[in-house]
Amino acid sequence: MLGEHHYEIEVEWQGDRGTGTSGYRAYGRQHAVRAPGKLHEIDGSSDRTFHGDRERWNPEELLLAALSECHMLAYLHVATNHGVIVRAYTDRAVGVMLEDGRGGGAFTEAVLRPQVEVADASMLELARSLHAEASEKCFIAASVAFPVRHEPVTTVAASAG
Repeated sequence: MLGEHHYEIEVEWQGDRGTGTSGYRAYGRQHAVRAPGKLHEIDGSSDRTFHGDRERWNPEELLLAALSECHMLAYLHVATNHGVIVRAYTDRAVGVMLEDGRGGGAFTEAVLRPQVEVADASMLELARSLHAEASEKCFIAASVAFPVRHEPVTTVAASAG
C-alpha cells in the first residue's frame, strides 16, 4: 500500500544578542529544533565557518546524519528480508559541500562508509551486495540532488564462547 507521510518540526532561533540582525556579526546562529512527541530537542547552529557554534549540530551535519541513518535502517530491513543476520553496524560518513561564490552552495557528494558485522561467513557476499538495494529504498538518498556513494566493509562476528 502506498502512503503519503507528513512530518512536522519547529525551529526556534535563539541568537538575538540584543540588536537582532542589525549586522552580520551582530547575531548568533543558535537555534533549537523540536518535533511533537520527541523527548529531546536538537541544539543547532550554523557551521563554525559561518559564525556558528561548533558545539551545536549544523544543518550540513544533520543532512549527512539523515543520509547515514536512512541507509542503515534500509540496510537492516533488506538484510532481514534476505536472511542476513547483522550483529553490528557503524558508519563514518563524510560529505563535501562547495560554496558557489554568491553566498550559497551545495553538497557535491556524500560517502557512507558502513562497517557491517554479520553472524556467519556464508553471509558475507550477500551482505556486501545488499547496500545497492538498501540505497534504492532510502527515502533521503532518493531526495537529494547529489551522489551518495558507499564504501562498505563487511566482516564476520567473532564466535561467541
